[in-house]
Amino acid sequence: MEPDGLREFVEHRPRLFALAYRMLGSVSEAEDAVQETYLRWDGTDRAQIRSAEAWLTTALVNLCRTWLVSARARRESYLGPWLPEPVPTAHGELGPLETVEERELVSLALLTALERLTPVERAVFVLREAFGYAHREIADMLDVTEANSQQIFRRARQHVREDRTRFGIPAEHARELIERFLKAARNGDIESLEQLLAADVSATADGGGLANAARRPVRGAQQVARYLAGLLRRTVPGLELLVEEVNGAPAVVARVDGAPLVVVGIDVADGVVAALRLIVNPEKLTYFTRSSGPGGLVGELPDRSRRSL
Repeated sequence: MEPDGLREFVEHRPRLFALAYRMLGSVSEAEDAVQETYLRWDGTDRAQIRSAEAWLTTALVNLCRTWLVSARARRESYLGPWLPEPVPTAHGELGPLETVEERELVSLALLTALERLTPVERAVFVLREAFGYAHREIADMLDVTEANSQQIFRRARQHVREDRTRFGIPAEHARELIERFLKAARNGDIESLEQLLAADVSATADGGGLANAARRPVRGAQQVARYLAGLLRRTVPGLELLVEEVNGAPAVVARVDGAPLVVVGIDVADGVVAALRLIVNPEKLTYFTRSSGPGGLVGELPDRSRRSL
């Protein structure tokens, strides 16, 4: 590829990765989608392209739509609950997250809710809600009418917001609550833990058959408190329990000698913990390990090697 074409692609690559991740909920698949978009960009006659951004976005989003069809089939046969891959976001890995709305749009909770949508609903929702494209632009990208794009967006937003609680308190207060929660869990203080949990709290774990994890969500304050106290009080040499920014929100990260073992996404609403998502599948922590460790870079090609707990 000539330098100008490569330079244009590199300029757009971080945004393409952020878009693909929101579309797919998988870092490894998002990186593959960006790489495939690059190959298509390299093989096209760019003299006929008026806008590199429009061309690259259209190519990527339609590629993701196609991949979502097969991804849905794979997730239906997934062992236990499927959760999105976590991304550390303290250094802008998913773009600017300066507002509550921007943070919510990359949250593990919302990415999980996006699994309810059809591929075209997900594409319209992400392009409109997360990237602010006009319906006229979305219609051109997805080969639908502008009116149809508006209708799809309304339907998608309704599906996503069903049973969803928006961030109920500022991020700094959420961090304080999570630190109290972590202290109680470390100490095995079941009573204090219960007081920090909503009565209908749920804890969902994703082990993917590669790590020990509950195959069904644990529900109820007492049951979740006991489950977490048992989980987080395990004696593991070199274990640290830290509060880090993950997908735009404070989360608990269990590290052993610096390597992430478990990432716990926490939904906070009305001053209590409303839901927990525990990612323990080691394959889903590969990118987290690279990008939150020394020398991690956004958009690196994924390491496909497996790691056992």
